[in-house]
Amino acid sequence: MKKILIVNANYYKNISKKLVLNSKNKLNINRFKVNIIDVPGIYEIPIAIRKNIKKFDGFVALGCVIKGQTPHFNLICSSTFNSILNLSIAFNKPIGNGIITAHNIRQALQRCQNTSSKKPNKGSEAANAVISILQNGPKKI
Repeated sequence: MKKILIVNANYYKNISKKLVLNSKNKLNINRFKVNIIDVPGIYEIPIAIRKNIKKFDGFVALGCVIKGQTPHFNLICSSTFNSILNLSIAFNKPIGNGIITAHNIRQALQRCQNTSSKKPNKGSEAANAVISILQNGPKKI
């Protein structure tokens, strides 16, 4: 059984809780063993993944960043997303990026709705990305 680690940045607890629930449900339905760790913010996600890179088959990064009045949003998002991509490539492990980047809380809440609603949930989307990579090996043409 493949093992997946969900790394949850719980700065916005009401949002991250919904992301984790939807991601975990999607992984459980597809028969993955799921572990979850919480980190304070998205900036800590890459180091949490790196510390656990050899213990798991894949990762789901979850959290939320809401744009403020300073360039902090751009710097945090860019460095975190690049680090996640670099880890995935360097260690050949899928990392689903379910980090919401929004201009305001209303946008963020729309992107973490339950998957039964018509709007997508970034948690289940990130889980689907990891599932797709791990279940779809090379095919003969």
